[in-house]
Amino acid sequence: MNKYYSSPEFEAKYTYHGTDLGASWTKECTFFRLWAPTAEAVVINLYAGGTAGKMDLLAQEKMTPDLCGTWTASIHGNLHGFYYTYLVTVNGKEVEACDPYARTTGVNGQRAMVIDLSSTNPEGWEKDRDPHAGQKVTDAAIYELHIRDLSMDVHSGITHKGKFLGLTETGTVNSAGIPTGLDHIKQLGMTHVHLLPVYDFGFTDEALAEPQYNWGYDPVNFNVPEGSYATDPYHGEVRVAEMKQMVKTLHDNGLSVIMDVVYNHVYHDQPFCFNQIVPAYFSRVNADGVWSSGSICGNDTASERSMVRKYIVDSVNYWADEYHIDGFRFDLVGLIDVQTINEIVATVHEKHPNVIFYGEGWDMPTELTKPNIELAIQPNSHKMPGFAFFSDTLRDLMRGRIQERTARGFVAGAETAREDLDASFMGMPDWAAQPCQCINYVSCHDNHTLFDRISMTAPEASREDRIRMNHLAAAFSILSQGTPFFQAGEEMLRTKPDGEGGFDDNSYRAADGVNALKWDTLTEEEYHCNVEYYKGLLAFRKAHPALRLQSREEVLAAVKPIAVSNPQAAAYLIDGNIFVIFNASKKAFTVSLPEGNWHLNICETRAGNESLAQVSRNAVAAPLCATVLTRC
Repeated sequence: MNKYYSSPEFEAKYTYHGTDLGASWTKECTFFRLWAPTAEAVVINLYAGGTAGKMDLLAQEKMTPDLCGTWTASIHGNLHGFYYTYLVTVNGKEVEACDPYARTTGVNGQRAMVIDLSSTNPEGWEKDRDPHAGQKVTDAAIYELHIRDLSMDVHSGITHKGKFLGLTETGTVNSAGIPTGLDHIKQLGMTHVHLLPVYDFGFTDEALAEPQYNWGYDPVNFNVPEGSYATDPYHGEVRVAEMKQMVKTLHDNGLSVIMDVVYNHVYHDQPFCFNQIVPAYFSRVNADGVWSSGSICGNDTASERSMVRKYIVDSVNYWADEYHIDGFRFDLVGLIDVQTINEIVATVHEKHPNVIFYGEGWDMPTELTKPNIELAIQPNSHKMPGFAFFSDTLRDLMRGRIQERTARGFVAGAETAREDLDASFMGMPDWAAQPCQCINYVSCHDNHTLFDRISMTAPEASREDRIRMNHLAAAFSILSQGTPFFQAGEEMLRTKPDGEGGFDDNSYRAADGVNALKWDTLTEEEYHCNVEYYKGLLAFRKAHPALRLQSREEVLAAVKPIAVSNPQAAAYLIDGNIFVIFNASKKAFTVSLPEGNWHLNICETRAGNESLAQVSRNAVAAPLCATVLTRC
């Protein structure tokens, strides 16, 4: 069957192009359509509640075979708030499964709910818009955040701890009255909040009063908000309404919303609802029955199959349409094929031209089910012009190769090839077709935090010098061409001690004590100063369009590498008006400036648009920091 699923004959006969899969509600009637081409019979189970195993079956309705392997049924009456599953007979065996196109579910995602989506819209939803509509992807500054991390600290000042609603609270402060939560993100100067998975994921038991911590890279229901982030996981409309309220509040506060999506695998392969209904169709399984595991999760998604591709395209469009999501970050997108990614970008941009897309374009082994399939990896960036990729090139240059835990990077004193620094600063590493396809970062949820990595690779350095190294890494990533991206708390010298004298580099299910942002650290001068430095860098970047160019042609015309004598330094002249020096050595040195007078805007621990001094002819590049000047 796996070979047949990917055959032209199967796809010609069973590819459904309609837009009505799932449960389509009206007050008078709900219409159901399910794609199940291998089924012998399908029955809808209608339930009073959403808790699996509860004996509250209200009715059963037989479905009728229809176009292209789909089954349909209509149930009259207002079904909003009722729950349902599909009872599917395949090869003589009956299985009960959730609807792959479920819009919401009961607790733990095992029963879908029929929903009047308009009833979940917050006040003013019809006028809600992306606050950065019309801007370029390179104008963005992205803040990667886990829902729980923001609010769980005892000093967060946030009432709805660990919930969507925690991101709707303004005016929150720590024990010293310093802004926390949403207000902190706004004041930093971020433009976009990137939320780690907020769709319905596995491992975390939504029924628990204190759900287990998890990053959420375990998809269960792709089109359903996660119930553990809702104040009530039992009633499906609550999670929908509260997620929309969160999105609207972020928009109202000038922040766009990016959703982390994980279409490359699912939580459990065979129990996944799509694979229950059409056995093993959703996943890559070879001729020997072995499930592909390039994702290291045991079940790579077969995006090259027509109805899997349709499902992913439909899903992304649904989040953009229904929840007003402004961007999508794709986990391990290198396991998804190029055609699927281009269809996503094209179809979403038809209605939402401002939505941004980026992902992890790592080249990972996977067993494709069709020949001649190209995958969405970094070297194929020229084939996906509307899609950007994380620049692990810049990350590894700054902090050291991830695969080598103690390898030093540029900021910790490693002598780095100047041509590599130049290419990354200009947004043109060898894999990038255009600078606008570079997402520049030095830390994210994966691997060690930036400050922990610096502590590991420069153990002999003083704390003061480690903070300067943190500044240097931040300055390089923020001032480089491309789009800057930050792990939440990087600006607060975020650290994740493992309790054994080391640091946790994979805290995906560690305790809140490890993962939560420590808001009271902001009462200490070194943390406060670090936050102010990030704010200054972002303000400087925002003030200078020449730092936010889109194309190779623009960058090559505007950015000129400048030769310096120090092998642990690099310098650049941008648009003839901005002079940038990165000095990773522990000694100051002097650089000749172009003619004229120059304002010193960034130096030592200070950054911003204010002139700290005026200089001409020469500039002193202070040790372990960035020095930036602008023409008077």
